[in-house]
This record gives sequence, C-alpha cells and structure tokens, in this order.
Amino acid sequence: MTQLKETTSYLQSKVKAKPKIGLILGSGLGMLADEIETADKIKYEEIPGFPISTVEGHAGQLVIGQLCGVEVIAMQGRFHYYEGYGLGAVTFPVRVMKELGVDTLIVTNAAGGVNQSLNPGDLMLITDHINNTGLNPLIGENVVEHGVRFPDMSTAYDRTLQEIAKQTAEKLAISLKQGVYVWNTGPSYETPAEIRMLDKLGGDAVGMSTVPEVTVARHAGIRCLGISCISNMAAGILNQPLTHDEVIETTEKVRESFLQFIKQLVQNID
Repeated sequence: MTQLKETTSYLQSKVKAKPKIGLILGSGLGMLADEIETADKIKYEEIPGFPISTVEGHAGQLVIGQLCGVEVIAMQGRFHYYEGYGLGAVTFPVRVMKELGVDTLIVTNAAGGVNQSLNPGDLMLITDHINNTGLNPLIGENVVEHGVRFPDMSTAYDRTLQEIAKQTAEKLAISLKQGVYVWNTGPSYETPAEIRMLDKLGGDAVGMSTVPEVTVARHAGIRCLGISCISNMAAGILNQPLTHDEVIETTEKVRESFLQFIKQLVQNID
C-alpha cells in the first residue's frame, strides 16, 4: 500500500490528465501509444516501484494523454513472469491505474493461433481465458481495499465491451474473430504436443501474458476487454520453427487495421 501510494502520487505530480481508460500494449502493438496526443511519456525506470521492461518490441514507458479526444493511460510495453518478476510486480501497474481513476482496461497481446480457423494477422476478441500456469497474482494476503478475497471471474471479459467491440469491427469492415486465450509462462514456446492438448482443452490462442493483469483488474473492479493479434500459428500446425521476429513482423502488417479499430473502440466506449 505504501509503494502504491508513492507511485500514484509521483504520477499525479507529473501529469494533469485523469484517464478512465487504460491500455496495455503487447509485443509489436506499442505503436498505438504513438497516436496519443498531448502526451506525457514517463520511462518505467523513472517511476518509483515499477519494474523495467526487457522484451524486444516494448518501449518501456507510460504514455498518458488523449487518444481521439479520450483521456487514456497506456503501457507501451508490459511486464512478464518469464522476465523473472513476481506476479505482484507484473500486475502492479494495474493497481496504479485503479488508483489514478481507471475503470476500463483494454488488454492487447500477440498470440499463437491454436484453433486452425485462425490465421496470422487476425484480430481475436478474447471471450474467456484459461490459466494454464498454476499461478495466480492474488495468492497471499488479501488487501480489502483492493478487492474481495474470492473474486468472481465468470465475466472476466466484460460482455457489454465485447458487444461494443464487435459492433465497432463490423462498422469498420474489420474481421474480428472470437476465442479463448490460454496463458502459459514462457519464455519457451509450446511443443506440438502441448498445443494439441490446449486445443482439446478449448483454447483458441496461446500467449505469455494478459491473464495476470485481467485477474488483478477484475479483483479491483475494473472492467476488461481483451484483443489478441494472432502473430503466428502455434507449434506443430505449420511444421516450422517459431521466432519472436515473426511476431513483430506480423503485428507490423496489421498495424493500420489495429490502430483504426482501437482508436474507434476507445471513442465508442467513452
């Protein structure tokens, strides 16, 4: 609580904006933050209590300003368990967003396609998730001021926001797939056998993020919307090696449709 208040006070002293919408931008998707106007950009290493992003393709800064006239706070790069951070550190920025007044969180990621009806470059609306790690950021003492001991996750991804997303995509003539996202810790990609298992479990896409942030956001009473960019087909489907370069290359190809979609979505939510 002490660290949370210190971090929040620091950010409030640096910016005047009071964002209601938070954005977490995944690998290769940080270009959205470059669209934010009258922006205050604060490097993670300057923020008390913040970890430092170490992943290629993550700028590692908070960007706070206006996106199409809507005040937002964006994480241009996130933190991951595989970087060696505990889940408390990984999700700390979500707690800070709540303290700053955020009540809606849009979480994006680059994910591998498990469902073979998906294709690299598709945008997928996350309808639900599977935590395949055995980890949970809420393990430990529960702080009542943060949320209840046993939070409900039956609507982890807000249904009203999902409808807004589908309507927005339809108006923009953007194909928006839907599916279940699976969280694995990484950093190694899955084996073909693991992908076959996830397919049988009901997973449509797999990645190394998102679930911890959404879990903490729901605990804090923040409504969530999740969007995956299918950056590659998961192991064994196309019988070719997987690389992070492929992830970045694919997200660059969908740049325009992703930017158009999220910008319009933010306006529709507000």
